[in-house]
Amino acid sequence: MPAVLRKENNTMKKSLCLPILFLAAFAILSGCGAKDSPDTLTVLNYGKYLEPEVLEQFEEETGIKVEYEEYVTPENMYTKYRAGAIDYDLICTSDYMVEKLIQEGQVQELDFGNIPLSKNLDPVYFEFSKSFDPENKYSLPYFFGTVGILYNKEMVEESEVDSWSILWDEAYSGQIIMADSVRDSFMVPLKILGYSLNTTDEGELKEAQEMLIRQKPLVYSYLVDEAQDEMIAENAAMAVVYSGEAGYALEFNENLAFSVPKEGSNMWIDSWFVPKTAKHKENAEKFLDFLCREDISMMNFDYVYYATPNTKTKEALDPEIQESPTIFPPNEILENCEVLKPLDDISNTNLSILWKEIKAAD
Repeated sequence: MPAVLRKENNTMKKSLCLPILFLAAFAILSGCGAKDSPDTLTVLNYGKYLEPEVLEQFEEETGIKVEYEEYVTPENMYTKYRAGAIDYDLICTSDYMVEKLIQEGQVQELDFGNIPLSKNLDPVYFEFSKSFDPENKYSLPYFFGTVGILYNKEMVEESEVDSWSILWDEAYSGQIIMADSVRDSFMVPLKILGYSLNTTDEGELKEAQEMLIRQKPLVYSYLVDEAQDEMIAENAAMAVVYSGEAGYALEFNENLAFSVPKEGSNMWIDSWFVPKTAKHKENAEKFLDFLCREDISMMNFDYVYYATPNTKTKEALDPEIQESPTIFPPNEILENCEVLKPLDDISNTNLSILWKEIKAAD
C-alpha cells in the first residue's frame, strides 16, 4: 500500500489508539513484580511518539515485557527521571535534555555492537548529534525536524511568511498562534534580532521579551499540540509549530502550507539514551536495534509522521513524501538552524520569570 495511504489510515488509528495505549501502559506498569524480571524493559517516551503495535511485536519476538510510560515535555521527563521512583532502562527526549543529562553523568555509553541496524541511520544525523553528544557515544537519533510557520494560503501570501516578522503584523490581529513553550516562543524574536536561540545575555532576552509583550494583543492563543487542529479548522491564519505537526495538518487541509523563515530556526533531534538507572541495558539495546529495522521504522514513521533518519525507511516512501520540504527539510534550511543547548539553573530561572511576565502582561 502506498505510504500516503498508510498515513491516512494511521491518522485515524492514532487518535483511536491513544486511550488504549494509556490503558495498556497503566496495566503494564501495574504488573506485580514485572520490573524485577530480567526479561523486562522500562521505557519513557514522549506521548503519541511510538506505534503501540511496535511494543506488541517486540514482546512477541523477544519475550521481553515492555513497561511503557509517557511524558509531555523534556522538563517533565527530567523531573520524572530525577525523582528516582522508577528505574528506567531507555528514554527518548530532545537534544538539549540529552546533553544536560550527559553533563550530569546520568547517561551510559551505548554498545553499538549490540545495535548493528544503526547502520540504517544516515550519518548526517549523527553529525548533527555531535552538537550535544560530541563523540556519538550516548545517543541514537529517532526523529528530527524544524520549527516554522504553518499558514493558510487563503489568508496569507507566501511571500510574507519568509520572515518571522509577519507574526507582528497588525493586519493579522487575533489570527496568530504562538507556541506555549518558553524556548520556542523566545526563539522567534531572538532570530529576528539576529541573536542565538541559546543566548543567556539578559539584555538580549529582555529585548526579545519586549517584542513578545508588544505582540501579545495580536495573539489568538498560545498552544502546542492543539495548534495543528486550530489551523486545520481555519480558526487562525498562522501558527508557530514543529514541522511534524505541520506535515500532519497539511494532510487534512489543502489550504495550509509551511515555511521556515529566512532568519533561521531551531533544528531539533529527539534521541534515545540509556540512563544511569538502567537495570536491563542489553534489553534496551536490543529494542534500539529493533527500532532501526526498516519495517519497524516505517510503522513508527506512519504513526508519528516526523522526519526519520532511517535511510531504508525514507527510500521506501513515495517520492512526494521524500521530497516534501516540510517533512524532510533540505540541507540549506537545516544549515541555517541551531540546535537548542541546555541552560544553567540561573538562566532557566531568569527565562522562566520573563515568560511569566509575558503571560501576565495586559
